[in-house]
Amino acid sequence: MISTSRRLEGIGEYYFSQKLREIDSLNKAGKSIINLGIGSPDLPPHPDVIKVLQEESVKPNVHAYQSYKGSPVLRNAMASWYAKWYGVKLDPESEILPLIGSKEGIMHICMTYLNEGDEALIPNPGYPTYSSAVKLAGGKPVSYEMEENLNWEPDLAALAVLDLSRVKLMWVNYPHMPTGQIPSRSFFEKLVAFAREKNILVCHDNPYSFILNDSPLSLLSVPGAKDVVVELNSLSKSQNMAGWRVGMLAGAKERIDEIIRFKSNMDSGMFLPVQLAAAKALELGEDWYNSINAIYRKRRELVFDLLEMLNCSFDKNQVGMFVWAKIPNDYADGYALSDKVLYEANVFITPGGIFGSAGNGYIRVSLCSPEEKLSEAINRVKKIVGRTAQIKNL
Repeated sequence: MISTSRRLEGIGEYYFSQKLREIDSLNKAGKSIINLGIGSPDLPPHPDVIKVLQEESVKPNVHAYQSYKGSPVLRNAMASWYAKWYGVKLDPESEILPLIGSKEGIMHICMTYLNEGDEALIPNPGYPTYSSAVKLAGGKPVSYEMEENLNWEPDLAALAVLDLSRVKLMWVNYPHMPTGQIPSRSFFEKLVAFAREKNILVCHDNPYSFILNDSPLSLLSVPGAKDVVVELNSLSKSQNMAGWRVGMLAGAKERIDEIIRFKSNMDSGMFLPVQLAAAKALELGEDWYNSINAIYRKRRELVFDLLEMLNCSFDKNQVGMFVWAKIPNDYADGYALSDKVLYEANVFITPGGIFGSAGNGYIRVSLCSPEEKLSEAINRVKKIVGRTAQIKNL
């Protein structure tokens, strides 16, 4: 009998992979589920981006393997983008590594730096892939719990007194997913100082900084950050290119050289027309971001209405393409509320517990659905809320 490797022990199928199969089964049974769970942009990229892909794809000389470091055109565009929007100077030749989506970069980083028994600090709540990538690389995830009353920031003073001798990496993600918390420059400065003191490489995952956020911020903008920080970024959210799989890693030359030693053994470069189209996307100006955010802003108001109907509480200043909300005391946890809405109203919202134990009392709603679907979701939920109120009054 063939058995799976030990590295898969404790690694389950990704929650959304499993849940999407269930939703597909419910749809086949005629339920017509409205999916407000996943943050996959439903809007297309800018027409000029698609035009570049079309024009470049028909050329006969673009179909060969590409450089493991990506096209110079794309790397230069990434460097210019960082300089324009974040005020961060990067050498496109040595301090940028294009990725086939930033999710693969999480795995590349863990495989590059973690040995058996090494530890990595993981946010709770946070993106589940951080923990699973650490485990797959042979490391041990060590959760640091964050709280709403601390602005969903790690308590660095409390972490500093722990035994961190085995910790090599610390995963952070701001604007924070799932809570939508915006980072402050002072927090970023403290984080860099902490990493320097404890000799930890901070891995900052930064794909949400342009969504409903007027002040995009890179951790690399802190003076001296390149000594202790690498940053992942992505075109999936801000450029509506999730399925195109284009991301980037930015950091010191030494870190890029180390990570490419692993990455170059795992994949080859992206299709050149995709890279050239991505470069075009990074050239888009403020009008592009404003137009996308105008749509998300209207959708967010509808999600606020939906959450108020469910008696949830939430911060209206959060950013990103989700709304994070605390559930009412009527429910044991976010799973209970999510299940009720799914099975009674045919609307799927994400239980906060999938992001860690600190998320158990919350739910997350995606903004990646058109206003018509959000309005329909409100109408469906209104009916079950009304039925529940009638039952309580009996």
